[in-house]
This record gives sequence, structure tokens and C-alpha cells, in this order.
Amino acid sequence: MVYLAVDIGASSGKILKGYLGRDKTLILDTVHRFPNGCRPDEDGTLVWNLEALYSEIVEGLRKAGYADYIAIDTWGVDFVLLDENEELIGKTVSYRDCRTEHLESWPDQETLYMRTGIQKQKFNTIYQLLSLKETHPEQLDRAASMLFIPDYLAFRLTGCIQQEYTFSSTTNLLDPWKKDWDYELIEGLGLPSRLFMKPSEPGVVVGKLKKDISDIIGYSPTLLLAPSHDSASAVVGAPLESDGIYLSSGTWSIMGSVEKNPVVNVKAMKANLSNEGGVDNTIRLIKNIMGTWILQRLRAESGMTFDELEREAGGAGLIGTFDATDERFLAPVSMVEAIKGSLCIGSATYGELACSVYHSLALTYSRTIAELEEITGRSFSSIAIVGGGSKDGFLNSLTRYYTGLVVTAGPDEGTAIGNLLYQMISTGEIDNTEKNDILRKSVGIITYQR
Repeated sequence: MVYLAVDIGASSGKILKGYLGRDKTLILDTVHRFPNGCRPDEDGTLVWNLEALYSEIVEGLRKAGYADYIAIDTWGVDFVLLDENEELIGKTVSYRDCRTEHLESWPDQETLYMRTGIQKQKFNTIYQLLSLKETHPEQLDRAASMLFIPDYLAFRLTGCIQQEYTFSSTTNLLDPWKKDWDYELIEGLGLPSRLFMKPSEPGVVVGKLKKDISDIIGYSPTLLLAPSHDSASAVVGAPLESDGIYLSSGTWSIMGSVEKNPVVNVKAMKANLSNEGGVDNTIRLIKNIMGTWILQRLRAESGMTFDELEREAGGAGLIGTFDATDERFLAPVSMVEAIKGSLCIGSATYGELACSVYHSLALTYSRTIAELEEITGRSFSSIAIVGGGSKDGFLNSLTRYYTGLVVTAGPDEGTAIGNLLYQMISTGEIDNTEKNDILRKSVGIITYQR
């Protein structure tokens, strides 16, 4: 069988085609790539262009030529509202927009954490909805349904409405034990409970593509639910050992461990760890770290390529480190000034700033692992890095140096490959126990030893 993974991150998207060869290796082909990014609209609100993303998906499906199944994953927390006619209400606002900063009151953080187990981040879905309730309550009043970004794109393709579990778990509104919405919390915040439907598990069949789309692309695949939060798919695409940590390294660095049950206590709250949903009744105990976003913005301001910036960083002296979870790096006007501000310095070369970023990311990874070990009582021996950042040898080497653990790097398309692999598991073409062997045989994985 032939599968397509639609994998859309905050800065770019791709459609990866895959199937199993006779020796159970993955045969992969990237059939379409396209840009993504939030842009300010006429009043300065940062918004996503979902119509463009939908058009790119249809074009990618057309280029693919054929597939039996497709599934979609994207970045987390963002959503759209639909009215009773299933038309969009308002703007598709990005999590990087400042709309939550005006909130006059916030839910009690300890109470909220003990109910949902989610890391406090000002852009979480809960705060976006509370902001909307304050500034545009008429939109919530009109809304008949709420769809998260991958669910909306799936709706455009199939006409079916549902909310996927791993994505729903990023909202700060889900009960991690029941794997369902905390309706008492939702109603207590004055949010309309009708917008929340029972989350669907990864692997569920959504439906066939609508006829007009099948006519355009020339075939009629079935849309499955992947783990539709991209970091959940990335875990499936990581050659993760039982005593291993995973790191989805891209615009965001998502670092964590796979646990059997939620880990919700005061220590986990103080460490700002999140309990997000994984596949097969697991919990991903994670920390969101700013990731290569900092380097992306530094590269844009410097005018250098990533390779040039990496070389400059490798030859520069270390002028200091900072906390790579600091929200000052979320959407600064100038990343250069944000870095200098965090280091309390007046001037520095781009190489010195990049060197500081690289060391700060690796040091933050090391501190996060120490927190995970203390809170879970486990001891970790390896880190499986997937995503675009896995190609950065300098960062991988520093990660090995600061953590002292064995580091594996690859696949760089870990999220899309995880999406494909879970489709294959869902259809019964492969067994979950075969996943790591298939990965090792199919993709280049580099090991950085202690």
C-alpha cells in the first residue's frame, strides 16, 4: 500500500510518499515542498494563510499520482471556529501573536496544572480562547464548532469534523487521565462546551476525499488520523530506546520521555513540564524549548546561510549562555537584541551570538534531562534526535558534550516518517515492534558516542 504524510510546520510544509519495499525498508519520496509562516494582516495581527496551505496540499496530492491513505500533522495549539454553515469565523491567528498579553486575569496556575498537566505558555489554546472571549465574544457566540489546524485541513478534504487526541492534549483544557475534555474547567471559564467533542485516537479512519478533490488529483485515498500534533508523530519517527529521551529538533525543540501515565505534581509544575498525549495510551512528558527558531531569526538578520552561521559559531569564543525556554525569544522585533539582552552585553559578532545560541540550546537540553530524571525517577542513557535540527552536527556534538549521553541523529524527516509509520501500523501492514528496525534499515542515523 502507498501512503502520503502531509507534514506542516510553522515555517514550511511537505508531502512525503512512502511504502514498504520487499525487505521491509521504507521507500520514500518527497513529492512536494512549500513555505509556511504567519504574517501580519492589515491591523498587525499575526495570522496563518490556511487557504494557501489547503491549495498546497491539493497540489501535492496531485503530484503524488496515487496513494491508498493520507494523514496530516501540524504544529500545535492553534485553531479555527466554524459557524453553523461550516464557514470560517474571524481570523486564523498564530500562537506567536500577542493577543493573550492583554488578559487581565489568568486561571490559578497550580490548580490548572494539577487538572491538565500542561506547561504554562502564554500562547496555549486556553489563553487564546480567553482572549477571544474578552475581545470578540460574538465570535464564540456564533461558533458551532472548533477545529484545530490539522482537523480543519482534514475537514476541507473530507467534509468530516472531529478533534484528534494528541493535538487536543496541547490545549491546556484536556484531562490527561480521562483523555477527554475537562468540561468543568471549560464551563467554569465561561467557554462554550459545545465546541469540544470527544477526541479521536490516532489511527481512526476519517473518510474518503470529497469527489471534487478526487477528480482534481485523479484518485480517491482514505484519510486517516495520524498523531496530528507534529511532535507526537516525531516520537513515532524516532529510533527511541526504552531508556531514551527524544528530541524533536526544529523551529521548536521538543524534548521529553515517553511515560505510561501522566506525571502531575508540584515538581513537574515547577519544572514547567507538559503531559501531552502520545500513541498507544502513552504520555509524552515534555518541555518546549525555543529551538532553531532563534537561529532562523539570527540568520535572517545576519544575511548569512545556516552553514555560514554554523562555521562562524564554531570559530567564535563563548561569550555566555541563556535559558532557551525564555519567552523573550518567542517573537522579538530583533532576535539579535533579544540575545544581547539575555546576555546583558552591548555588542557581539554574529558568530559570537550564534555560538551562544548553540551552547545555550545544548545546556538547556542537559538541564531538562536532569529534571526529567529527578521527576520520573528514571535514568536515561541516550537521546534520539529527529527533525531538521538533527542535521546540525555542531549542535549534536554540543548536546552529547553537555549531556554525556549517547546521541543518535536522524531521520531529519522524523515527523513525516512517523506519520507514515503510524499509518502503516494502523492499517496492520507493520507491527509496532518492527518500527525501530525498519527505521535503522531505511534512513541514515548518525551516532555520537560518549
